[in-house]
Amino acid sequence: MIVCCIGDSITAGSPLWDPDPAVRAGIAAPDERSQWEWWAGRSDASLELRNHGVNGERTDQIAARIEDAVAGVDAVVVQGGINDVVQGRPVEDAARNLAGMVARVRELGLAAAIADVLPWNNGDERAALDILRLNGLVAAMRSQTRRGSRSFRSMTPSSTPRIRTACLPSGRTTATTRRFRGTAC
Repeated sequence: MIVCCIGDSITAGSPLWDPDPAVRAGIAAPDERSQWEWWAGRSDASLELRNHGVNGERTDQIAARIEDAVAGVDAVVVQGGINDVVQGRPVEDAARNLAGMVARVRELGLAAAIADVLPWNNGDERAALDILRLNGLVAAMRSQTRRGSRSFRSMTPSSTPRIRTACLPSGRTTATTRRFRGTAC
């Protein structure tokens, strides 16, 4: 099965990988294991995963590339939203863009999955709450369609750091990974 993996730097494999050889040439020690596609391919050798991740892109920019990226594939994994959050854009717009990509993929007769947004290690409380809201909207999309949509964490190997709770400056809590925040509150 040929799978298009379209998204931002998370899909691309940042910081140690990029599907674009010109970008990868600027990485001091490229490591293909930095991309989640490498790990997914190891868990299922029948998958041919095509990495269409572009560092820094918002969901509207990812959506503009969808038609070209899906040519000749059987399924698509859509991932994005963190750059919308970083730039302070409304998460409802990001959710609409993600939903539009999934709808377009399905109109083309392809299987579709949508990944949730990972925590942002340099983010503030606003960003953390926006990520939670966007992930809630993505989860609602999954529950409405109940077809082929999984969380990002369910698509990663068991050795990947899992979510834990960490305190925000206001005392509220949000999900973050051990990899991004080393100490508990």
